Amino acid sequence: MPPLSLPRRRPALRPACWALTALAALALSGCAALTSPTREAASAPLNAATPNAIIPADWSAQAASALPAPAAPASSSISALPTSAAAPSDWWQRFNDPQLTALVTQTLQANTDIAAAQAALQQARAQRDVSAAGLSPSVNASASAQRSKSGGSSASNSFQAGFDASWEPDLFGGKRSAFRASEADVNASATNLATVQVSLAAEAAVNYIALRGLQARLVIARSSLATQLETLQITRWRAQAGLASSLDVEQAVAASEQTSAQIPALQTSLAQAISSLAVLTGQSPGALQASLAANSANSISPANPAAVASAVPQPAGDLALAFPADTLRQRPDVRGAEHRVSAALARVAQADAARYPSFSLSGSLGLKALTLGGLSGGASVASALLAGLSAPLFDGGADRAQLRVQQAALEQARLAYRGVVHAALKDVEDALIALRNDRERLLRLQNAASAAANAELLARQRYSSGLIDFRDVLDTQRTLLSTQDSVASTRASLSADHVRLYKALGGGWTPEAPGAPSATP
Repeated sequence: MPPLSLPRRRPALRPACWALTALAALALSGCAALTSPTREAASAPLNAATPNAIIPADWSAQAASALPAPAAPASSSISALPTSAAAPSDWWQRFNDPQLTALVTQTLQANTDIAAAQAALQQARAQRDVSAAGLSPSVNASASAQRSKSGGSSASNSFQAGFDASWEPDLFGGKRSAFRASEADVNASATNLATVQVSLAAEAAVNYIALRGLQARLVIARSSLATQLETLQITRWRAQAGLASSLDVEQAVAASEQTSAQIPALQTSLAQAISSLAVLTGQSPGALQASLAANSANSISPANPAAVASAVPQPAGDLALAFPADTLRQRPDVRGAEHRVSAALARVAQADAARYPSFSLSGSLGLKALTLGGLSGGASVASALLAGLSAPLFDGGADRAQLRVQQAALEQARLAYRGVVHAALKDVEDALIALRNDRERLLRLQNAASAAANAELLARQRYSSGLIDFRDVLDTQRTLLSTQDSVASTRASLSADHVRLYKALGGGWTPEAPGAPSATP
């Protein structure tokens, strides 16, 4: 009779097998979680996330008419944009004013707002490194020494040394999402630094142009005052000779005093503009007073009308370029808004991953001996390996609430992006319209100033001959002063329009080089 065949007993699963089984189950559930609707929405492209913020294909008809050449056809999508129509990175050098170049360069190097933005960028980079470190295992070393005594027994020593290691696999992408968010924050900080640099370079240029405009207006006012004082002296001589009345004298006095009253106001604005430039360049308010005042005194003279006309820096003839509307994406603030949307998307994915289980591995290796030298030989070895699984069961809805928090933050970032794009469009179109209208205004005012100068000269000559009334002389002098002052103001406004246009176009910043425009002369 054959022996009974007993069923073979299955070997018991080892703990390592249980750990591998749990890991496989987590990986499968992780794959399912990664395809959840929330993650699909978080990985959507920026255009789909902001459908109402797509930059238009061209400018409005009113703004486009200010361009010197027709704009090239462009796509209405912001995903594929040309980069050849960017503003020149050294646009301030095209004004051919060495002092303007020096002031802008010093502003980019010494302004405190730029230094603060650079520190914020360094902070964002450090935070990104912290997030990157969370993706790797951590290893710690430890050592201890103990001396103990109990009752009447002799004292004993104990020495320990070892290593601890731990690692949490990123099965559901939470840590990777945190890293992507911090990387987007770095890019946003870089573009914020560029935005500050572009804004301050333009502000320095606009303040300098306004300063030169005020100096030209001050020269015009003093020249007009000198002419009116000559007329006043002639009127007094005529009154003494009985050829003019005391009314003519009083009217001449009133006209000269009104012109004199304009000079202190211009001097106040001039001093304030110099102080603003000093602060922009990182200096005390009075630091530039001597250099800028001396420069104006040497270059602008009432006896030289050409010097008065050229006192305000004028841009090169090719400064205004034709460009498609979608080049606005080269503005650093628009790119920064995109990066903030990307960071918000990554944080939504990070909050979503927090709702799923986490798996951790940890281990330790240690040596223990009674003497310090015994650690190198004869020490007892202790080792441990631990696999852990943690899954949220009940948290009162905190994880879901945190997910809603990040989704609301994402919606805010999307709306902020739309607002930045709309503001960028407004900046460019406003600059284009102002550029066109100020060009026309300057042309008309120059014609008016030429005619007013001739009329004033003829009026004085005819009054000296007794052919016209003194009121005509006063009217022509007021008109001449008004038109010359308007020419100087409009010339400064026209130069400032060019600066604002290039600031609106991004000020020479490009996505490939997210720093400041080149400040090297």
